[in-house]
Amino acid sequence: MNRIQKFFTQIKGLLVHRFFQVLLFIILGLFAYGLMFSNVKPERVQVELFKPAEQTIRSTKTVEDTYKTEQEKEEISKQVADVYSLKKEYAKNKVDLISSIFDSAIEVNKETDPDENHKEDEDKKETVKTDAQKVSILKEKLTDEVNKNIEESVFLALVQADEDELKIAKDSTITAVNNVMSSRIAASDVENAKKKVVEELGYMSISGDMKKASTSLARTAIIQNVFFDKDKTEEQRRKAVESVEPIRILQGQIIVEENQLVDRDVYRQLELAGFLNTESTIYPYIGLLLFIFLTFAAFYYYFYYSVSKKDNKYNQLLIFSLVFILSMATMKTVSILADLKNSNLEYIFPGAMAAMLIKILLNDRLAVAMIILLGSYGTIIFNGDTPGNLDFSMGLYIIFGGLTAIIILSRPNFKSKVLVAGLLLSLINMAFVFSLIFIMDSHYTRMEYLYYASAALGSGVGAAVLTMGLLPFFEAGFGILSSIKLIELANPNHPLLRKILIEAPGTYHHSVMVANLAESACEAIGSNGLLARVGSYYHDIGKTKRPHFFIENQMSEENPHDRLQPETSRDVIIAHALDGGEMLRSHKFPKEIVDIAEQHHGTTLLKFFYHKAKKQDESTLEAAYRYPGPRAIMKEVAVIGIADSVEAAVRSMKHPTPEKIEELVSFIIQDRISDGQFDECDITMRELSIVKHSLCESLNGIFHSRIEYPEPDKLGQKVKE
Repeated sequence: MNRIQKFFTQIKGLLVHRFFQVLLFIILGLFAYGLMFSNVKPERVQVELFKPAEQTIRSTKTVEDTYKTEQEKEEISKQVADVYSLKKEYAKNKVDLISSIFDSAIEVNKETDPDENHKEDEDKKETVKTDAQKVSILKEKLTDEVNKNIEESVFLALVQADEDELKIAKDSTITAVNNVMSSRIAASDVENAKKKVVEELGYMSISGDMKKASTSLARTAIIQNVFFDKDKTEEQRRKAVESVEPIRILQGQIIVEENQLVDRDVYRQLELAGFLNTESTIYPYIGLLLFIFLTFAAFYYYFYYSVSKKDNKYNQLLIFSLVFILSMATMKTVSILADLKNSNLEYIFPGAMAAMLIKILLNDRLAVAMIILLGSYGTIIFNGDTPGNLDFSMGLYIIFGGLTAIIILSRPNFKSKVLVAGLLLSLINMAFVFSLIFIMDSHYTRMEYLYYASAALGSGVGAAVLTMGLLPFFEAGFGILSSIKLIELANPNHPLLRKILIEAPGTYHHSVMVANLAESACEAIGSNGLLARVGSYYHDIGKTKRPHFFIENQMSEENPHDRLQPETSRDVIIAHALDGGEMLRSHKFPKEIVDIAEQHHGTTLLKFFYHKAKKQDESTLEAAYRYPGPRAIMKEVAVIGIADSVEAAVRSMKHPTPEKIEELVSFIIQDRISDGQFDECDITMRELSIVKHSLCESLNGIFHSRIEYPEPDKLGQKVKE
């Protein structure tokens, strides 16, 4: 074990204690706080009234400009016109009044008519009234206010006219007054309205005096019917004022540009935004501390209550911490360079590197959590020239790129093609950057667009290159078996694989067959198919010590076990598992591959040699003829053990059929279950059923029926013919 592994082993030993777990998260939190401290520090600017600004100043928060809001409300209120209401009842009242006057005149004329009165009262001496008396009687029927507004000549004309003439005049006058009063008549329009009613009455076919009287009454009836409505006017102004949106100084908005004169309005806005406040505030620092506490509390909860095994949990915790520190340091460096060059260099940040490393080394869940954490912190670190701002577009860019990398690496064979994944990620990054630019409707030159495209390309490729460069260090330091390492071990030119091929060709062929069977079955149940394949290649490496003692390597030679005692044969056969483990350890193979070599037989019974020994000695114990184990712990080991037995058993069958193969596979799996070989493995009965189905499909494809060709002599004869 190298120094790096020893160092991390010591760290993992400390992490057994909760105190050191909490301490690690505190250190990570303080590290993050230190990097983001300067990004939330409130900015103080030096500006003087009526002097040019030394720098461009953007608002760090959104605040309401109450002064301008009030100005806008006053302006809107002034623009609201006065509301005038039409009094419709005025027209009806005047029509009723005119009608009453004419009706009263008709009544007076009836009462003072000599013919009618004589018929009613023959004894009455005085039956004839003078016009003056009639006028007096008419006035008594009307009110003083009405009498005051009507000329004397009008009364006289009314009492002198006959009933038919009065009725005609009444109808014409009422119609004219109603027509004119139905329209809106303001104070300034009264005289015009009176002229209009006179014009309408000019066409009456009655005597001149009666026409003049009707015209005079109509003119008297025309009055103002539209009046200023204070309540409605106030209500309209109130609604208009309420509709005014508060005028705000938006977060990120430029208040004053460099070399622009700071007038009173600009000075007031700077004061509102807090730039002229000389008092220091601790709220941004408290907010940052609280934000970091919440994020790391969530991760501590996850790791503390993780269902993973302890050693794996501490491995995950250390790897997660190292990748986080590395990513945050890179993020801060890129941010500083972007600020120094005053450019959008932040888009070159290889945020997907963290997602790729965690995805390959640990799992998808932690990879997603890591990229969300980095995206959240990225909104603070990449907040540009305005401290206190949150650059959400950059946070989205980091999160989107990381999630894209996780999805790409989830595709088959992409784990072994990290660089190809990085190139694909670069194209997607470019598309995402342009989508952000177009959404914000930003206008750039061709060179600026090219710059953004280059930065996105560098981000994807950089993430892939850094991932490939860092993977070996993590694998060496933590003893992690990554997909890339497995692919290296699967290389046919590996010395141990060549050793099997040369010294034990039968075992090599058997191992390749087992690898094909085990990989398909593991992938069917969602386990690591690549680990199963590579483990199968090396599971019988121990047979290279005594290759001729195993039947697949004997070819046509005599079987040496025929001449050996059962005890000797037992020791030779059992030794291949132990020898294989030792050989793999000496070549510094990953622990998972060593476990496969030692555990693929579990504690199964060597039935052939046990029964042979039993015939010689009835007191032979079954335990003496079992493999020492241990039994399978990983699902991949369990599947390889089944595939190993199945492949050997089917190969020994003379005429395998689908029915025979299925029966054999079912028997081997059931035998291992009843023998307790899966008691320490978390493989389920449902998964074993899937494994059985997969093995049967693969074996039927290998041992399918073939066409029977004619014998060579008969074939030659047919060719000649």
